[in-house]
Amino acid sequence: MEESRAEDRPSPEPPGADLALDRANLYLEETFTDLKVGIVKRLTPVTPDGLPDKTRKPIFIGETHLETPHGPLPLQAPIPAKELAQAFKRFPEAIEAGLRRLSAELKKMKEEQTAPRIETPGSRIIIP
Repeated sequence: MEESRAEDRPSPEPPGADLALDRANLYLEETFTDLKVGIVKRLTPVTPDGLPDKTRKPIFIGETHLETPHGPLPLQAPIPAKELAQAFKRFPEAIEAGLRRLSAELKKMKEEQTAPRIETPGSRIIIP
């Protein structure tokens, strides 16, 4: 078995990456699930001391998985809600909106890949 040298291994962080957390934008994450359909995450704003930050509003995110021929596809969407009960109620419409956005993005990518391209002779420029 061949040992890899240090210069062959990827560095743990990209050069110039700032890995410091934004202490003014911290959230406590809580996860709620029915173990069937999906997950609602509540992100509660907190101060750097971990205390609730009453100056900011919580964020709700819905998550589910769609079954595809290639395996499960995770789908995540913001839920416009002020409280948890409202997030549960709006979960289906938020996921449906996320699915519509995903479908539109996939359609756009497919159109870009199949669009005819014009190559001018003697040039490296490709005009979509």
